[in-house]
Amino acid sequence: MSLNGKTIAVTGAFGSLGTAVVKALLEQGATVAAIDLADAPREPKALGAAHLHGGVDLSDAKATGAAFDAIANQHGGLHGLVNIAGGFAWEKVQDGSTDTWDRMYQMNVRTAVAASQAALRHLPDGGRIVNIGANGAVKAGAGMGAYAASKSGVMRFTEALAEELKGRGITVNALLPSIIDTPANRADMPDADFSAWVQPAQLADAIVFLLSDKASAITGALVPVVGRV
Repeated sequence: MSLNGKTIAVTGAFGSLGTAVVKALLEQGATVAAIDLADAPREPKALGAAHLHGGVDLSDAKATGAAFDAIANQHGGLHGLVNIAGGFAWEKVQDGSTDTWDRMYQMNVRTAVAASQAALRHLPDGGRIVNIGANGAVKAGAGMGAYAASKSGVMRFTEALAEELKGRGITVNALLPSIIDTPANRADMPDADFSAWVQPAQLADAIVFLLSDKASAITGALVPVVGRV
């Protein structure tokens, strides 16, 4: 699943999952543009030889376009995009705020759409886009309404864009993880069985596959990655 000679952009790259994905891509020989809203990663060394692009507001289409144009110019093109940027909120509908629904849409759907539009100006035929949906959006539980609705949007966006780009051989797929084993999730659920959760490295392996030539026949897929949850 070598990615030698490929330039891959990763959004949300400074977080736990983003860092694992960047590491996996570098190990497969890719040139990685690590993009994040944060100005700088908390642990720059964890991102290795990736090219860091902090301070990018992916909800701003103009700023996103400028960042991707700069990345493509710097590296002579772009071959793939991994949309990890996003956020989570647990809030029941009855006593919740409609602002939460807007915020989840901005963070999870709009960022993926803006980054994909910006990347498509540079992706060649046969390029790759991988999105991060959520298994919790297949059937939402209490308190998951706004988050699940936004991640459902990511799933429908994935399917629509995959159909749109079939003629160019650009594949668009989404992974649907359950609970990812991150420090933030451990802090929120200290009594959980962490061993049942999905490891960031496991998701990264699936992403590498979907970016590789071996996945050229897979597009529009929504792939559950649920561990033992």
